[in-house]
Amino acid sequence: MKTTASWLLWLVTAVTLTVSSVCVAQSQGGTQAQAQAQGSDSETQQWFSVDSINVGLGEVPKGLERGTPREAIRSFLKLTEDGEYAAAAHVINLSELPPAEQKERGPELARKLAEVLQRGEWLNVSSLSGRQDAAIMTPSSQNPLMGKPRRNIQLASLTAKGETYDVRLGRYKVDDEEPVWLVMPDIVPSIPVLYEEYGPSMLEDYIPDRFKASFGPLRIWEWIAIPVVLLAVGLLGWGIYSLVGVISNWLPYGAQSIFVGRIQGPMALIVMSLVTQALLDYVVSFSAVITTTFRVFLIAILAWGAGAVALRLVDTIMLRMTRRLVGEIDDTKPRDERKLLTTLYALRRVIILIMVTAVSIYILGQIQLFESLGLSLLASASVLTVLIGIAGQAVLGNIISSFQVSLAKPIRIGDLVMFEGQWCYVEGIFYTFIRLRVWNERRLIVPVTYFVSKPFENFSVKSAKEYRTLEMTVHLSADVQVIREKFMEYAKEEDSVIEHHKLLCQVTGQTGTALSINCYMMTTDPMSGWSAEMNVRERLMAFIRDNYPEWWPREVVVISHQDVARGESAATRMSSSENDSEAQDTTRQEGSSEGDASGESRS
Repeated sequence: MKTTASWLLWLVTAVTLTVSSVCVAQSQGGTQAQAQAQGSDSETQQWFSVDSINVGLGEVPKGLERGTPREAIRSFLKLTEDGEYAAAAHVINLSELPPAEQKERGPELARKLAEVLQRGEWLNVSSLSGRQDAAIMTPSSQNPLMGKPRRNIQLASLTAKGETYDVRLGRYKVDDEEPVWLVMPDIVPSIPVLYEEYGPSMLEDYIPDRFKASFGPLRIWEWIAIPVVLLAVGLLGWGIYSLVGVISNWLPYGAQSIFVGRIQGPMALIVMSLVTQALLDYVVSFSAVITTTFRVFLIAILAWGAGAVALRLVDTIMLRMTRRLVGEIDDTKPRDERKLLTTLYALRRVIILIMVTAVSIYILGQIQLFESLGLSLLASASVLTVLIGIAGQAVLGNIISSFQVSLAKPIRIGDLVMFEGQWCYVEGIFYTFIRLRVWNERRLIVPVTYFVSKPFENFSVKSAKEYRTLEMTVHLSADVQVIREKFMEYAKEEDSVIEHHKLLCQVTGQTGTALSINCYMMTTDPMSGWSAEMNVRERLMAFIRDNYPEWWPREVVVISHQDVARGESAATRMSSSENDSEAQDTTRQEGSSEGDASGESRS
């Protein structure tokens, strides 16, 4: 029994060790296979593995650097500039062509591609990666591929015949050789199409070869042609400016001649921009540095010119309405016309804002700021917002308030307002300020935010008509009915006084020596009402002065217990009593004289 158990124990132990060895071997083998697979995937992410590169071109020239994107493109441009197109063809992956055609077509394709890159897009070689794996290692970059190797990058994006073509660089590796960067084969069939779009013009066929050599960033002939083109375009612009001026003088005086006279400069710039654009497209083809710069400026000038023409049109309409409304500005004009004029001012600001925004976005897009700074700006948007908010708080606040005023229309062009104790007409609402015309023809310039933050009285919200109050102080003896009748008569003769049934003249106060009389009249508008009030007051004063001067208030000394406010009957009694007293005094004097005379006779 013991022998049998011992054999069974040895058998179990042997089986266990065998199974464990097999499992360990399988585990090690699986780990090695997994490591090999991961290494293969890592290599696939770093380059394209190929069996051969440009077999038909022969041996790679010595000194040709293709280890990094920057070295590859720099070598390609240098070789094509020196006319070594066969050597430059080694920077292009010609796998799309049969080996037999690579040697024949490769140099020509390299020459055309070099012309396309030099004329099609402003290519900054220094901005290309100088690393073999083309990884982005800029600390401030927010690119999601930060620190990761890349096996293809975009070199340029060009448009021809309505289609977009991307020129890309790829990293290729053959067996154990060092990987190299080449122009990817996808663009090779499209090189003739791009060359037809961006290649040299027919005019360049007549330029001697010695002028085609490079001198600095441009060719020699370009240094000569650019001033000539600018001079020709400048003379054309001067001619258009003069022609538009002649047309303006020929037209009869009015809105049309004013509009044409104001668009002389914008029309000249528009024509200059269009002609220069046509020259670049059909006559002469400069290098990408000049072409890109010119196109940005041309688009900016064209957009500015078109926006300026639109602004001049709006300004002319506003001028015409201003002459009709604001020239003699008052609230008797219809509200709809004043509302339209306010809307035109708002439209003018919208045109300016759209024009500036569109031109700015286009220019920033052309110089590719969004590609390099877009993510950084988005990442730091909060900081940028705070800085802009602090620096431009006043300006932005005025602009926003200006649009608020234009939309809500608490005031309109032509409204009469009482602002900080002054009568003012709203003459203009601009981006950052409101122009008010004071009653004495002075102009008050008020920031929009300051204006809307202060209470003001708008006399033109509903109607311009207004009650005017004429206050007079007269003596207690004045006959109020006579003054009332004269007020009614004079008020009805004023053209600006309306609703005659609302004319009132009442005693509103009394003192020991005088009466306060208030006269009320409805007028068409405040300014005309003020003038009517002055006229009626002057006429009432003249009437009292000429006919009843005793009605003027005066200091009265009470010398008896009689009423100080004696009317006509009291005055008559006073006059009679004074006459009686004088008669009595005369009688006494006469009697005294007679007595003296009789005494002398008796003596």
